[in-house]
Amino acid sequence: MHPVAPPCQPEAPRPSAPLIPGFRGEVLGDEARCTPFGEASGIFRALPDAVAVPVDAEDVAALVAWAASSRTTLVPRGAGTGMPGGNVGRGVAVDLVSGFRAVVSVDADARRARILPGCTLAELNAAAAPHGLHFPVDPSSAARATLGGMIANNSGGVHTVKHGSTRLWVHALEVVLADGTRALVERGIPPEHPRLREILTEVDAAIEPHRAAIEARWPRVRKNSSGYALREYLESGDAVDLLLGSEGTLALLTAAEVRLEPIAAARGLALLEFTGLSAAAAAVQRILALKPAGCEMIDRTFIDLVRGGGEDPGYPLRPGLEAILFVEMEGESVDEVAASLERVREALSGVADRISIAVDPEEQERFWHVRHAASPLIAKLAGGRISMQFIEDGVVPVERLADYVHLLRRVLAANDLPAVIFGHAGDGNLHVNPLVDVGAPGWKARVEAIVYEVAEGVAALGGTMAGEHGDGRLRAPLIEIIWGAELVECFRAVKRAFDPFGILNPGVILPLPGQRPLDAIRY
Repeated sequence: MHPVAPPCQPEAPRPSAPLIPGFRGEVLGDEARCTPFGEASGIFRALPDAVAVPVDAEDVAALVAWAASSRTTLVPRGAGTGMPGGNVGRGVAVDLVSGFRAVVSVDADARRARILPGCTLAELNAAAAPHGLHFPVDPSSAARATLGGMIANNSGGVHTVKHGSTRLWVHALEVVLADGTRALVERGIPPEHPRLREILTEVDAAIEPHRAAIEARWPRVRKNSSGYALREYLESGDAVDLLLGSEGTLALLTAAEVRLEPIAAARGLALLEFTGLSAAAAAVQRILALKPAGCEMIDRTFIDLVRGGGEDPGYPLRPGLEAILFVEMEGESVDEVAASLERVREALSGVADRISIAVDPEEQERFWHVRHAASPLIAKLAGGRISMQFIEDGVVPVERLADYVHLLRRVLAANDLPAVIFGHAGDGNLHVNPLVDVGAPGWKARVEAIVYEVAEGVAALGGTMAGEHGDGRLRAPLIEIIWGAELVECFRAVKRAFDPFGILNPGVILPLPGQRPLDAIRY
Protein backbone atom coordinates (compact mmCIF):
# COMPACT_ATOMS: atom_id res chain seq x y z
CA MET A 1 0.00 0.00 0.00
CA HIS A 2 1.31 3.41 -0.88
CA PRO A 3 1.48 6.26 1.64
CA VAL A 4 -1.39 8.46 2.64
CA ALA A 5 0.91 11.43 2.04
CA PRO A 6 0.00 13.33 -1.16
CA PRO A 7 1.72 12.09 -4.32
CA CYS A 8 4.55 14.05 -5.89
CA GLN A 9 2.54 16.23 -8.26
CA PRO A 10 3.36 19.89 -8.95
CA GLU A 11 -0.09 21.06 -7.87
CA ALA A 12 -0.28 18.98 -4.69
CA PRO A 13 0.27 20.77 -1.36
CA ARG A 14 3.37 19.64 0.50
CA PRO A 15 2.50 17.50 3.54
CA SER A 16 3.37 19.13 6.83
CA ALA A 17 5.11 17.50 9.78
CA PRO A 18 1.98 17.31 12.00
CA LEU A 19 0.61 14.59 9.71
CA ILE A 20 3.09 12.27 11.45
CA PRO A 21 2.66 12.32 15.24
CA GLY A 22 5.85 13.32 17.02
CA PHE A 23 7.74 13.94 13.77
CA ARG A 24 9.70 17.22 13.80
CA GLY A 25 11.36 17.05 10.40
CA GLU A 26 10.06 18.00 6.99
CA VAL A 27 7.78 15.95 4.77
CA LEU A 28 8.20 16.92 1.12
CA GLY A 29 5.48 16.30 -1.40
CA ASP A 30 6.28 18.54 -4.37
CA GLU A 31 7.67 16.87 -7.47
CA ALA A 32 10.78 19.06 -7.75
CA ARG A 33 12.04 18.06 -4.31
CA CYS A 34 10.99 14.42 -4.61
CA THR A 35 12.61 13.85 -8.00
CA PRO A 36 16.25 13.65 -6.78
CA PHE A 37 15.18 10.78 -4.52
CA GLY A 38 13.73 8.86 -7.46
CA GLU A 39 17.05 8.18 -9.17
CA ALA A 40 20.48 6.92 -8.14
CA SER A 41 23.76 5.88 -9.71
CA GLY A 42 22.26 2.77 -11.28
CA ILE A 43 19.73 2.17 -14.03
CA PHE A 44 16.47 2.67 -12.14
CA ARG A 45 13.97 5.47 -11.66
CA ALA A 46 11.07 5.31 -9.19
CA LEU A 47 9.62 8.61 -7.99
CA PRO A 48 8.63 8.45 -4.32
CA ASP A 49 5.21 9.63 -3.21
CA ALA A 50 6.86 11.81 -0.57
CA VAL A 51 10.21 12.38 1.15
CA ALA A 52 10.61 12.45 4.93
CA VAL A 53 13.60 14.34 6.34
CA PRO A 54 14.04 13.28 9.99
CA VAL A 55 16.23 15.40 12.23
CA ASP A 56 17.45 12.64 14.59
CA ALA A 57 16.91 9.05 15.69
CA GLU A 58 13.79 9.92 17.68
CA ASP A 59 12.34 11.39 14.52
CA VAL A 60 13.08 8.19 12.62
CA ALA A 61 11.31 6.22 15.37
CA ALA A 62 8.24 8.47 15.11
CA LEU A 63 8.23 8.13 11.33
CA VAL A 64 8.49 4.34 11.39
CA ALA A 65 5.80 4.03 14.10
CA TRP A 66 3.47 6.08 11.88
CA ALA A 67 4.38 4.01 8.83
CA ALA A 68 3.67 0.79 10.74
CA SER A 69 0.25 2.00 11.86
CA SER A 70 -0.69 3.34 8.40
CA ARG A 71 0.99 0.48 6.46
CA THR A 72 3.10 2.99 4.57
CA THR A 73 6.12 1.86 2.58
CA LEU A 74 9.47 3.40 3.59
CA VAL A 75 12.54 3.52 1.35
CA PRO A 76 15.73 4.46 3.27
CA ARG A 77 18.06 6.69 1.29
CA GLY A 78 21.71 7.65 1.60
CA ALA A 79 23.78 9.41 -1.06
CA GLY A 80 22.25 7.43 -3.92
CA THR A 81 25.53 5.84 -5.05
CA GLY A 82 24.11 2.32 -4.93
CA MET A 83 23.70 0.59 -8.30
CA PRO A 84 20.94 -2.08 -8.23
CA GLY A 85 17.96 0.03 -7.11
CA GLY A 86 17.80 -0.62 -3.38
CA ASN A 87 17.69 3.13 -2.80
CA VAL A 88 14.67 4.04 -4.95
CA GLY A 89 11.03 3.03 -4.81
CA ARG A 90 7.43 4.08 -4.40
CA GLY A 91 6.32 5.13 -0.94
CA VAL A 92 8.05 7.57 1.39
CA ALA A 93 11.77 8.02 0.81
CA VAL A 94 13.60 8.55 4.10
CA ASP A 95 16.49 11.02 3.87
CA LEU A 96 19.12 9.56 6.20
CA VAL A 97 21.79 12.08 5.21
CA SER A 98 20.55 15.59 5.98
CA GLY A 99 20.11 15.08 9.74
CA PHE A 100 22.75 12.37 10.09
CA ARG A 101 25.94 13.62 8.48
CA ALA A 102 28.42 13.45 11.33
CA VAL A 103 31.43 11.64 12.69
CA VAL A 104 30.44 11.76 16.37
CA SER A 105 33.79 10.68 17.82
CA VAL A 106 37.07 8.95 17.06
CA ASP A 107 38.70 6.87 19.80
CA ALA A 108 42.26 6.49 18.58
CA ASP A 109 43.33 4.20 21.42
CA ALA A 110 40.48 1.77 20.80
CA ARG A 111 40.73 2.31 17.02
CA ARG A 112 37.01 2.93 16.80
CA ALA A 113 34.68 5.68 15.62
CA ARG A 114 31.04 6.42 16.28
CA ILE A 115 29.31 7.71 13.17
CA LEU A 116 25.87 8.71 11.97
CA PRO A 117 24.78 7.00 8.76
CA GLY A 118 24.85 10.10 6.56
CA CYS A 119 28.58 10.77 6.95
CA THR A 120 30.65 9.82 3.93
CA LEU A 121 33.59 7.48 3.93
CA ALA A 122 35.79 10.43 2.94
CA GLU A 123 34.57 12.40 5.97
CA LEU A 124 35.22 9.50 8.34
CA ASN A 125 38.72 9.03 6.95
CA ALA A 126 39.43 12.76 7.22
CA ALA A 127 38.48 12.63 10.91
CA ALA A 128 40.56 9.50 11.51
CA ALA A 129 43.65 10.52 9.49
CA PRO A 130 45.19 12.82 12.17
CA HIS A 131 45.38 9.71 14.35
CA GLY A 132 47.06 7.69 11.58
CA LEU A 133 43.89 5.62 11.10
CA HIS A 134 41.31 4.97 8.40
CA PHE A 135 38.32 2.79 7.55
CA PRO A 136 39.99 0.29 5.22
CA VAL A 137 37.04 -0.65 3.01
CA ASP A 138 37.24 1.64 0.00
CA PRO A 139 34.54 1.58 -2.70
CA SER A 140 35.26 3.74 -5.75
CA SER A 141 32.47 6.11 -4.65
CA ALA A 142 34.25 6.88 -1.35
CA ALA A 143 33.95 10.66 -1.77
CA ARG A 144 30.15 10.41 -1.87
CA ALA A 145 29.20 7.02 -0.42
CA THR A 146 27.74 7.19 3.08
CA LEU A 147 28.62 4.76 5.84
CA GLY A 148 24.92 3.97 6.13
CA GLY A 149 24.85 2.85 2.52
CA MET A 150 28.05 0.84 2.91
CA ILE A 151 26.62 -0.93 5.95
CA ALA A 152 23.33 -1.54 4.12
CA ASN A 153 25.13 -3.20 1.19
CA ASN A 154 28.12 -4.78 2.97
CA SER A 155 30.25 -2.81 0.53
CA GLY A 156 33.72 -3.74 -0.64
CA GLY A 157 36.42 -2.15 -2.76
CA VAL A 158 39.92 -2.48 -4.15
CA HIS A 159 41.46 -3.45 -0.81
CA THR A 160 38.77 -5.91 0.30
CA VAL A 161 41.09 -8.73 -0.76
CA LYS A 162 43.23 -7.84 2.28
CA HIS A 163 40.86 -6.12 4.69
CA GLY A 164 37.53 -7.81 3.96
CA SER A 165 34.15 -6.21 3.35
CA THR A 166 32.33 -3.71 5.57
CA ARG A 167 30.89 -6.47 7.78
CA LEU A 168 34.26 -7.14 9.43
CA TRP A 169 34.65 -3.51 10.48
CA VAL A 170 31.30 -2.85 12.15
CA HIS A 171 31.06 -3.38 15.91
CA ALA A 172 27.64 -2.01 16.81
CA LEU A 173 24.48 -0.65 15.17
CA GLU A 174 21.75 1.60 16.50
CA VAL A 175 18.56 0.90 14.58
CA VAL A 176 14.85 1.56 14.48
CA LEU A 177 12.81 -1.61 14.09
CA ALA A 178 9.72 -1.87 11.89
CA ASP A 179 7.34 -0.94 14.73
CA GLY A 180 9.25 2.23 15.64
CA THR A 181 11.24 0.64 18.47
CA ARG A 182 14.84 1.86 18.90
CA ALA A 183 17.39 -0.85 19.63
CA LEU A 184 21.14 -1.32 19.98
CA VAL A 185 22.94 -4.39 18.65
CA GLU A 186 26.55 -4.95 19.60
CA ARG A 187 28.97 -7.75 18.83
CA GLY A 188 29.43 -10.22 21.66
CA ILE A 189 26.56 -8.81 23.73
CA PRO A 190 23.02 -10.28 23.65
CA PRO A 191 20.47 -7.59 22.76
CA GLU A 192 18.66 -6.09 25.73
CA HIS A 193 15.50 -4.80 24.07
CA PRO A 194 12.63 -7.27 24.53
CA ARG A 195 11.18 -6.65 21.05
CA LEU A 196 14.51 -7.43 19.40
CA ARG A 197 14.94 -10.54 21.55
CA GLU A 198 11.47 -11.64 20.48
CA ILE A 199 12.36 -11.13 16.80
CA LEU A 200 15.61 -13.06 17.10
CA THR A 201 13.85 -15.93 18.90
CA GLU A 202 11.48 -16.17 15.93
CA VAL A 203 14.39 -16.02 13.47
CA ASP A 204 16.31 -18.72 15.32
CA ALA A 205 13.29 -21.03 15.38
CA ALA A 206 12.83 -20.55 11.64
CA ILE A 207 16.39 -21.05 10.43
CA GLU A 208 17.95 -23.46 12.95
CA PRO A 209 16.26 -26.52 11.37
CA HIS A 210 17.94 -25.54 8.09
CA ARG A 211 21.43 -25.04 9.50
CA ALA A 212 22.90 -27.98 7.58
CA ALA A 213 21.33 -26.82 4.31
CA ILE A 214 22.57 -23.27 4.85
CA GLU A 215 26.10 -24.47 5.41
CA ALA A 216 26.02 -26.85 2.45
CA ARG A 217 24.42 -24.42 -0.01
CA TRP A 218 26.26 -21.24 0.99
CA PRO A 219 28.48 -20.03 -1.89
CA ARG A 220 32.21 -20.48 -1.26
CA VAL A 221 33.10 -16.97 -2.35
CA ARG A 222 35.47 -14.48 -0.72
CA LYS A 223 32.83 -11.74 -0.53
CA ASN A 224 29.06 -11.52 -0.85
CA SER A 225 26.30 -8.94 -0.51
CA SER A 226 23.34 -11.01 -1.72
CA GLY A 227 20.54 -12.31 0.49
CA TYR A 228 20.59 -12.17 4.28
CA ALA A 229 23.79 -13.28 6.04
CA LEU A 230 22.37 -16.43 7.60
CA ARG A 231 25.65 -18.31 7.73
CA GLU A 232 27.51 -15.44 9.38
CA TYR A 233 24.66 -15.01 11.88
CA LEU A 234 24.62 -18.70 12.73
CA GLU A 235 28.40 -18.63 13.25
CA SER A 236 28.53 -15.47 15.37
CA GLY A 237 25.11 -15.32 17.01
CA ASP A 238 25.35 -11.54 16.59
CA ALA A 239 22.35 -9.65 15.23
CA VAL A 240 24.87 -7.21 13.75
CA ASP A 241 25.57 -9.81 11.07
CA LEU A 242 21.89 -10.25 10.24
CA LEU A 243 21.22 -6.52 9.92
CA LEU A 244 24.43 -5.69 8.09
CA GLY A 245 23.88 -6.01 4.35
CA SER A 246 20.08 -6.10 4.72
CA GLU A 247 19.60 -2.99 2.53
CA GLY A 248 17.12 -1.29 4.84
CA THR A 249 14.65 -4.17 4.63
CA LEU A 250 14.83 -5.21 8.31
CA ALA A 251 15.44 -1.94 10.19
CA LEU A 252 16.58 1.65 9.64
CA LEU A 253 20.09 2.57 10.76
CA THR A 254 20.57 5.70 12.91
CA ALA A 255 24.17 5.27 14.18
CA ALA A 256 27.06 2.82 14.16
CA GLU A 257 30.34 2.08 15.86
CA VAL A 258 33.03 0.99 13.43
CA ARG A 259 36.60 -0.23 13.76
CA LEU A 260 39.56 1.58 12.23
CA GLU A 261 42.94 0.41 10.92
CA PRO A 262 46.37 2.12 10.79
CA ILE A 263 47.10 3.72 7.43
CA ALA A 264 49.79 1.85 5.50
CA ALA A 265 53.09 3.74 5.44
CA ALA A 266 53.97 2.67 1.90
CA ARG A 267 52.43 1.02 -1.13
CA GLY A 268 53.76 -0.36 -4.38
CA LEU A 269 52.29 -1.80 -7.54
CA ALA A 270 53.07 -4.64 -9.93
CA LEU A 271 51.51 -4.91 -13.38
CA LEU A 272 51.30 -8.44 -14.71
CA GLU A 273 50.45 -8.93 -18.39
CA PHE A 274 48.97 -12.15 -19.78
CA THR A 275 48.31 -13.37 -23.30
CA GLY A 276 46.14 -16.19 -21.94
CA LEU A 277 43.08 -15.75 -19.72
CA SER A 278 43.51 -19.09 -17.94
CA ALA A 279 47.08 -18.15 -16.97
CA ALA A 280 45.84 -14.86 -15.52
CA ALA A 281 43.16 -16.60 -13.47
CA ALA A 282 45.62 -19.22 -12.21
CA ALA A 283 48.05 -16.45 -11.27
CA VAL A 284 45.46 -14.89 -8.95
CA GLN A 285 45.60 -17.91 -6.66
CA ARG A 286 49.39 -17.66 -6.44
CA ILE A 287 49.10 -13.95 -5.71
CA LEU A 288 46.63 -14.49 -2.89
CA ALA A 289 49.23 -16.60 -1.09
CA LEU A 290 51.45 -13.47 -0.99
CA LYS A 291 48.75 -11.51 0.89
CA PRO A 292 48.32 -8.55 -1.49
CA ALA A 293 46.53 -5.37 -0.48
CA GLY A 294 44.77 -5.38 -3.85
CA CYS A 295 44.50 -7.61 -6.90
CA GLU A 296 42.58 -5.95 -9.73
CA MET A 297 42.01 -7.16 -13.27
CA ILE A 298 41.15 -5.66 -16.63
CA ASP A 299 40.38 -8.01 -19.49
CA ARG A 300 40.90 -7.80 -23.25
CA THR A 301 37.79 -5.65 -23.80
CA PHE A 302 39.10 -3.05 -21.39
CA ILE A 303 42.70 -3.17 -22.65
CA ASP A 304 41.67 -2.75 -26.29
CA LEU A 305 39.46 0.21 -25.38
CA VAL A 306 42.28 2.03 -23.56
CA ARG A 307 44.89 1.27 -26.19
CA GLY A 308 42.54 2.17 -29.04
CA GLY A 309 41.74 5.48 -27.34
CA GLY A 310 45.43 6.37 -27.02
CA GLU A 311 45.13 6.59 -23.24
CA ASP A 312 48.20 4.48 -22.47
CA PRO A 313 51.20 6.78 -23.08
CA GLY A 314 52.58 6.23 -19.57
CA TYR A 315 52.45 2.47 -19.98
CA PRO A 316 52.13 1.46 -23.63
CA LEU A 317 49.90 -1.57 -23.98
CA ARG A 318 50.96 -4.32 -26.33
CA PRO A 319 48.46 -5.95 -28.71
CA GLY A 320 47.37 -9.51 -27.99
CA LEU A 321 46.91 -9.17 -24.24
CA GLU A 322 44.01 -11.09 -22.68
CA ALA A 323 44.30 -9.62 -19.19
CA ILE A 324 46.36 -7.40 -16.90
CA LEU A 325 46.52 -7.85 -13.13
CA PHE A 326 47.28 -4.88 -10.87
CA VAL A 327 48.82 -6.25 -7.69
CA GLU A 328 49.25 -3.78 -4.85
CA MET A 329 51.37 -4.48 -1.77
CA GLU A 330 51.42 -2.51 1.50
CA GLY A 331 54.09 -2.23 4.16
CA GLU A 332 55.75 -0.18 6.88
CA SER A 333 58.46 1.13 4.54
CA VAL A 334 59.31 1.48 0.87
CA ASP A 335 61.97 -1.19 1.28
CA GLU A 336 59.45 -3.64 2.75
CA VAL A 337 57.05 -3.00 -0.13
CA ALA A 338 59.83 -3.36 -2.70
CA ALA A 339 60.73 -6.73 -1.20
CA SER A 340 57.09 -7.82 -1.36
CA LEU A 341 56.89 -6.84 -5.01
CA GLU A 342 60.02 -8.82 -5.76
CA ARG A 343 58.31 -11.86 -4.24
CA VAL A 344 55.44 -11.25 -6.64
CA ARG A 345 57.91 -11.16 -9.51
CA GLU A 346 59.58 -14.39 -8.39
CA ALA A 347 56.28 -16.22 -7.88
CA LEU A 348 54.86 -15.20 -11.27
CA SER A 349 58.01 -15.35 -13.37
CA GLY A 350 57.26 -17.63 -16.31
CA VAL A 351 53.52 -17.39 -15.67
CA ALA A 352 52.95 -13.74 -16.61
CA ASP A 353 54.21 -12.61 -20.01
CA ARG A 354 55.63 -9.40 -18.59
CA ILE A 355 55.92 -7.97 -15.07
CA SER A 356 56.50 -4.30 -14.31
CA ILE A 357 57.01 -2.91 -10.81
CA ALA A 358 56.48 0.59 -9.44
CA VAL A 359 57.35 1.87 -5.97
CA ASP A 360 57.62 5.54 -6.85
CA PRO A 361 54.18 7.21 -6.39
CA GLU A 362 54.30 8.97 -9.76
CA GLU A 363 55.16 5.78 -11.56
CA GLN A 364 52.37 3.97 -9.74
CA GLU A 365 49.95 6.64 -10.91
CA ARG A 366 51.05 6.09 -14.51
CA PHE A 367 50.32 2.40 -14.08
CA TRP A 368 46.92 3.06 -12.49
CA HIS A 369 46.00 5.42 -15.33
CA VAL A 370 45.56 2.38 -17.55
CA ARG A 371 42.86 1.17 -15.13
CA HIS A 372 41.20 4.56 -14.63
CA ALA A 373 41.21 5.73 -18.26
CA ALA A 374 38.30 3.64 -19.44
CA SER A 375 35.34 5.52 -17.93
CA PRO A 376 35.49 8.57 -20.21
CA LEU A 377 36.34 6.32 -23.15
CA ILE A 378 33.23 4.22 -22.58
CA ALA A 379 31.13 7.33 -23.12
CA LYS A 380 32.94 8.02 -26.39
CA LEU A 381 32.62 4.42 -27.54
CA ALA A 382 28.93 4.28 -26.69
CA GLY A 383 27.76 6.49 -29.55
CA GLY A 384 23.99 6.07 -29.46
CA ARG A 385 24.20 3.23 -26.94
CA ILE A 386 23.78 3.41 -23.17
CA SER A 387 26.35 2.10 -20.71
CA MET A 388 24.00 -0.04 -18.62
CA GLN A 389 25.03 -1.84 -15.42
CA PHE A 390 22.69 -4.82 -15.18
CA ILE A 391 25.22 -7.66 -14.64
CA GLU A 392 27.75 -5.47 -12.88
CA ASP A 393 28.55 -7.26 -9.63
CA GLY A 394 28.80 -11.03 -10.01
CA VAL A 395 31.20 -12.93 -7.75
CA VAL A 396 32.46 -16.49 -8.11
CA PRO A 397 35.05 -18.65 -6.36
CA VAL A 398 38.46 -17.39 -7.44
CA GLU A 399 39.30 -20.72 -9.06
CA ARG A 400 36.31 -20.22 -11.41
CA LEU A 401 37.31 -16.70 -12.47
CA ALA A 402 38.36 -17.66 -16.02
CA ASP A 403 35.12 -19.61 -16.48
CA TYR A 404 33.17 -16.54 -15.41
CA VAL A 405 34.95 -14.27 -17.90
CA HIS A 406 34.32 -16.82 -20.66
CA LEU A 407 30.63 -16.91 -19.66
CA LEU A 408 30.35 -13.13 -19.85
CA ARG A 409 32.15 -12.92 -23.18
CA ARG A 410 30.00 -15.66 -24.70
CA VAL A 411 26.67 -14.18 -23.59
CA LEU A 412 27.60 -10.64 -24.58
CA ALA A 413 28.91 -11.72 -27.99
CA ALA A 414 25.81 -13.80 -28.69
CA ASN A 415 23.71 -10.70 -28.09
CA ASP A 416 26.00 -8.33 -30.02
CA LEU A 417 26.66 -6.21 -26.94
CA PRO A 418 30.05 -4.51 -26.70
CA ALA A 419 31.20 -4.26 -23.08
CA VAL A 420 34.20 -3.75 -20.83
CA ILE A 421 35.03 -6.24 -18.06
CA PHE A 422 37.12 -5.36 -15.03
CA GLY A 423 37.12 -5.69 -11.27
CA HIS A 424 38.45 -7.32 -8.14
CA ALA A 425 40.14 -10.48 -9.39
CA GLY A 426 41.50 -11.34 -5.95
CA ASP A 427 37.90 -11.68 -4.74
CA GLY A 428 36.50 -13.24 -7.92
CA ASN A 429 34.25 -10.17 -8.26
CA LEU A 430 33.91 -8.59 -11.72
CA HIS A 431 32.12 -5.49 -13.00
CA VAL A 432 30.68 -5.34 -16.51
CA ASN A 433 29.60 -2.30 -18.52
CA PRO A 434 27.57 -3.46 -21.55
CA LEU A 435 26.58 -0.85 -24.15
CA VAL A 436 22.90 -1.19 -25.06
CA ASP A 437 21.08 0.29 -28.04
CA VAL A 438 17.83 1.35 -26.39
CA GLY A 439 16.44 2.30 -29.80
CA ALA A 440 16.56 -1.29 -31.04
CA PRO A 441 13.28 -3.22 -31.03
CA GLY A 442 13.01 -5.66 -28.13
CA TRP A 443 16.12 -4.38 -26.33
CA LYS A 444 14.55 -4.63 -22.87
CA ALA A 445 13.46 -8.25 -23.29
CA ARG A 446 16.92 -9.11 -24.59
CA VAL A 447 18.66 -7.45 -21.64
CA GLU A 448 16.38 -9.23 -19.19
CA ALA A 449 17.12 -12.56 -20.87
CA ILE A 450 20.86 -11.84 -20.43
CA VAL A 451 20.33 -11.11 -16.74
CA TYR A 452 18.70 -14.50 -16.23
CA GLU A 453 21.24 -16.37 -18.36
CA VAL A 454 24.18 -14.87 -16.49
CA ALA A 455 22.48 -15.58 -13.14
CA GLU A 456 22.05 -19.24 -14.09
CA GLY A 457 25.70 -19.38 -15.13
CA VAL A 458 26.95 -17.71 -11.95
CA ALA A 459 24.88 -20.09 -9.82
CA ALA A 460 26.40 -23.04 -11.69
CA LEU A 461 29.87 -21.66 -10.94
CA GLY A 462 29.06 -21.48 -7.23
CA GLY A 463 28.75 -17.69 -7.02
CA THR A 464 26.20 -14.95 -6.45
CA MET A 465 25.15 -11.94 -8.51
CA ALA A 466 26.17 -9.43 -5.82
CA GLY A 467 29.69 -9.28 -4.49
CA GLU A 468 29.56 -5.79 -2.98
CA HIS A 469 26.62 -3.76 -4.34
CA GLY A 470 23.66 -5.64 -2.84
CA ASP A 471 20.68 -7.25 -4.56
CA GLY A 472 18.48 -4.17 -4.72
CA ARG A 473 15.45 -4.38 -6.99
CA LEU A 474 17.49 -5.56 -9.96
CA ARG A 475 18.54 -8.90 -8.49
CA ALA A 476 15.62 -9.62 -6.14
CA PRO A 477 13.82 -11.65 -8.86
CA LEU A 478 16.99 -13.76 -9.27
CA ILE A 479 17.26 -14.68 -5.61
CA GLU A 480 15.89 -18.22 -5.93
CA ILE A 481 18.17 -18.99 -8.91
CA ILE A 482 21.18 -18.19 -6.74
CA TRP A 483 20.10 -19.47 -3.34
CA GLY A 484 17.48 -22.15 -3.99
CA ALA A 485 13.96 -22.44 -2.61
CA GLU A 486 14.90 -23.66 0.89
CA LEU A 487 17.28 -20.80 1.67
CA VAL A 488 14.96 -18.22 0.14
CA GLU A 489 12.21 -19.42 2.46
CA CYS A 490 14.67 -18.83 5.33
CA PHE A 491 15.23 -15.30 4.00
CA ARG A 492 11.47 -14.76 3.95
CA ALA A 493 11.21 -15.97 7.54
CA VAL A 494 13.81 -13.40 8.59
CA LYS A 495 11.93 -10.66 6.74
CA ARG A 496 8.61 -11.65 8.35
CA ALA A 497 10.13 -11.65 11.82
CA PHE A 498 11.65 -8.19 11.49
CA ASP A 499 9.05 -6.57 9.22
CA PRO A 500 5.71 -8.40 9.52
CA PHE A 501 3.78 -5.77 7.56
CA GLY A 502 6.34 -5.49 4.77
CA ILE A 503 6.81 -1.72 5.03
CA LEU A 504 10.61 -1.55 4.90
CA ASN A 505 11.97 -1.36 1.33
CA PRO A 506 9.69 -4.04 -0.16
CA GLY A 507 10.91 -5.55 -3.42
CA VAL A 508 14.55 -5.32 -2.34
CA ILE A 509 16.45 -8.61 -1.73
CA LEU A 510 13.14 -10.50 -1.85
CA PRO A 511 10.88 -9.89 -4.87
CA LEU A 512 7.27 -8.82 -4.75
CA PRO A 513 4.78 -11.03 -6.63
CA GLY A 514 5.38 -10.68 -10.36
CA GLN A 515 8.44 -8.46 -9.95
CA ARG A 516 10.90 -8.45 -12.90
CA PRO A 517 14.53 -7.29 -12.89
CA LEU A 518 13.97 -4.26 -15.12
CA ASP A 519 10.57 -3.10 -13.87
CA ALA A 520 11.84 0.32 -12.77
CA ILE A 521 14.47 0.84 -15.47
CA ARG A 522 14.81 4.49 -16.42
CA TYR A 523 15.35 4.02 -20.16
